[in-house]
Amino acid sequence: MSVSSNIDVVLREEFERTGYTLVRGLFGTDEVDRLRDHYMEVRQRGPRSHDFAGHDSTDRDPLKRYPRMAQMHRWDEMSLQWMIDPRIDEIMTTLLGRSPYAVQTMVYFKPPGSRGQALHQDNFYLKADPGTCVAAWMALDRVDEANGCLEVVPGSHRWPILCTEKADTTVSFTDVTVPLPSTGSAVPVEMEPGDVLFFHGALVHGSNPNVTTDRFRRALIGHYIQGEAERVAQYYHPALRMDGTELTLEVAEGGGACGEWTETPDGPVAVLTGTQTITRKHE
Repeated sequence: MSVSSNIDVVLREEFERTGYTLVRGLFGTDEVDRLRDHYMEVRQRGPRSHDFAGHDSTDRDPLKRYPRMAQMHRWDEMSLQWMIDPRIDEIMTTLLGRSPYAVQTMVYFKPPGSRGQALHQDNFYLKADPGTCVAAWMALDRVDEANGCLEVVPGSHRWPILCTEKADTTVSFTDVTVPLPSTGSAVPVEMEPGDVLFFHGALVHGSNPNVTTDRFRRALIGHYIQGEAERVAQYYHPALRMDGTELTLEVAEGGGACGEWTETPDGPVAVLTGTQTITRKHE
């Protein structure tokens, strides 16, 4: 077995065991610098149609000055080329067994003093079926606990999509979250610029506020769905193959059963006894 094959096996086994895998240095320093400068320049030009600042924002909220950008690949060639980059395709194919479909790009600026994002599961929004969505989350700055790095719950990708509840919008720019069982806890993932975290659409993850006074936590994110998926939520159409060509999928509807924590002799188990009444276009 080659060195490359050994690495592939390690990545795949980690992804299957924990729901995520971190690929260090997938993109080079020069590439990251170019992307970071590009998005700061685009941000300076003013609002875009897909900008999103978060719930209950005020004029003093840093996210009003640096709202997230979304679906940049629809109007920005640099974003499109990153989204369908062969390196991302290669890792995704290793993890999933076949090339994925690309459906979303986002940039989170997370300036100093800004709120984090409550714990959530991505496939609550994308509704990829059959299969799931997978995120590729690339750091454009060094990310750590102080500036609000991602936090993940290892193994939670085996849970169903959980019923949501209200989040604390003083610390989260989103207003819904998912509850954890008493035995569950989120762990921080510290990253360097150019590192990419790949994670499963059911993995519970989120982030705390950026408590620094002078450091951004900028990230470039792509969302993908498994290559056997037949439907995805309307917001994510049209899907793209990894060569950039469009394909037609069905529209996934909102709502449906969701998991609620139930105590059993073996510990808490998420049982599909709830019904999801909140439907969101995206998050």
